[in-house]
Amino acid sequence: MTDLSNDAGLWATRALGASAGAAVSLVYLLPKSRREAASRFFTGLSCGLIFGGPTGIWIAERLDLVDRLSVSEVMLSGSAASSLVLGGGSALSRVLRGDTALATADAPANT
Repeated sequence: MTDLSNDAGLWATRALGASAGAAVSLVYLLPKSRREAASRFFTGLSCGLIFGGPTGIWIAERLDLVDRLSVSEVMLSGSAASSLVLGGGSALSRVLRGDTALATADAPANT
């Protein structure tokens, strides 16, 4: 189960999970500009690609699912979770700063 080789299928699974996590994190708190959206998405994507394997293994071990999940499922869930946590953290920091106003049609967003 812990054979996380560098084959193309696992990289595609990592990218899919990281993209899903980054997209969901954008929905939690909509970005104020296209630049912020791109920055948050690509930061989440890279975090999911980098930390997806270890996060997936950690989650599977904590939930005692090691024997029930395939390597692809572990990679997908780990990538999505690490990307989502990073996106949630950036949204939380924005809320704590009090910067939760959305861009409107009257006030164009900074791009």
